[in-house]
Amino acid sequence: MGETVVISGVGPGLGAALARRFAVEGCQIALLARSGDYLDALVDELDAAPGTVLAVPVDVTDPAAVAAAFATVREAFGPVSVLVNNASDSARKGVRDISLAEFEHAWRVAAVGSLLCTKAVLPDMLDAERGTIIFTGATSSVRGREGAVGFSAAKFAVRGMAESMARELGPEGIHVAHVVIDGPIRDPTVTDAAVEGDPYQYLDPESIANSYWHLVEQEPDSWTLELDVQAHVETF
Repeated sequence: MGETVVISGVGPGLGAALARRFAVEGCQIALLARSGDYLDALVDELDAAPGTVLAVPVDVTDPAAVAAAFATVREAFGPVSVLVNNASDSARKGVRDISLAEFEHAWRVAAVGSLLCTKAVLPDMLDAERGTIIFTGATSSVRGREGAVGFSAAKFAVRGMAESMARELGPEGIHVAHVVIDGPIRDPTVTDAAVEGDPYQYLDPESIANSYWHLVEQEPDSWTLELDVQAHVETF
């Protein structure tokens, strides 16, 4: 039996690609997101994969809802060994236009959601003296983006959390890694026409998912703290 994996913030881009990759490896996977209908469709898609997939609709900013979600996961699969904090939601607005509610929402989904999910899996990982926690970052994790103050602040927070947790939890056998997604991810809404003539401007979510699996497989003596995944731009 493979790893027991929880992925928060599952959508049609990277979240779905991660679910497919972990399913191929025979993992038991819980998919967390607010959209129950989408999760059910993805579970149906992965029905023939070697892994076992469970849809768990949840608002990751709600402590009680997160606790209930992880209770459901443990009842189905047992202790969690891998957590991917992938949830993110933000209005792409600058400081003059963003409201306090929008700014706080961005922070709560990315940072508070990651904190709640991480605290939920820690007892399992500490008991086992092993585990992997991966945070999905962005270019804005290391370089603020104009016109996206809420998103940038949230991603900076996530990066700081990952670095702090890596140093705290590494000695306990828990690998914490932060992945900088340095470029737009292609999802089903991006048409071939949109990328015609410049096929390198979008990152392939399936390729990114391979990198996440590599982090899970790493030996403790070669753990990666931060991985930068970039779109390759061909120059002439």
